[in-house]
Amino acid sequence: MAGEGLAQLIECVANFSEGRDLAVIDALVESLHGVALLDRTSDPDHHRSVLTFAGAPDAVAAAAFQAVRTAAARIDLTRHTGIHPRIGAADVIPLVPIAGVTLDECAALAVGLGERIWSELHVPVYLYEAAARRPGRRRLEVIRRGGFELLRHEALTREDRAPDIGGPALHPTAGATVVGARPFLIAFNINLDTGDVAVARTIAARIRESSGGLPCVKAMGVFLASRGLAQVTMNLTDFTVTPVHRAYEAVRDEAEHLGVRVLESELIGLIPRAALAGSEPWLPTVRDFDESRILENRLRSALP
Repeated sequence: MAGEGLAQLIECVANFSEGRDLAVIDALVESLHGVALLDRTSDPDHHRSVLTFAGAPDAVAAAAFQAVRTAAARIDLTRHTGIHPRIGAADVIPLVPIAGVTLDECAALAVGLGERIWSELHVPVYLYEAAARRPGRRRLEVIRRGGFELLRHEALTREDRAPDIGGPALHPTAGATVVGARPFLIAFNINLDTGDVAVARTIAARIRESSGGLPCVKAMGVFLASRGLAQVTMNLTDFTVTPVHRAYEAVRDEAEHLGVRVLESELIGLIPRAALAGSEPWLPTVRDFDESRILENRLRSALP
């Protein structure tokens, strides 16, 4: 596959709580030494940026640490507002195996990265997915419940909300960082032709796994103030269980039942080629999609 010059290859899909200040976003990108930047996506309504980079495991972990250092220095959560849940300036740092590395090996690397973040930056760390130390913390939304504003109080008073590494007090401005290892995830958003966020929330509740909907689908309904639109924002945690076309069709059908239509959709980051199977219904709706958004193509062009 692409990047086969490296015997071991992993990806990091790092999420930062800054989607508006280009200087800060550029500084985060400039922190990424020794790896290949595959994608950068920022959204002012979510007030969030996602940087996708890949390389040898140790190089990816080192680059992720430097980006967390930059985020902790440049992002102040006490001044941050956006529609996306977050508990940290560097909010989520997942490591994803691509070639020659197991998920367990990525989990061990994530723990080491978390320990370095605490020891050098004094930002406490929660471990999730394959790196989780507690079964109840595998799911990101459980850790992030209530956001920075609630967690900074509960981490001090409730043992079940204290960080896994460091703390218990969160960093006063950088909060905490969630670090872990997981399989490939597809972030897929669908914008509706309405500004009524209640419609998007109803659809999200009907389709997400936690409400009895589609397996391996997480979903929220949000309002995009800059566009005046309601959005169903989704994470597909295993596209082999629920493929993209099934999630799209479920949102489309629920929207039509409620008297609205799908306006457009968007991919955040990259998508594996295998996930494009059955893409005829949804791919034409994706804003700014081209062949470079396919993971294997981006790896081929970015890595030796």
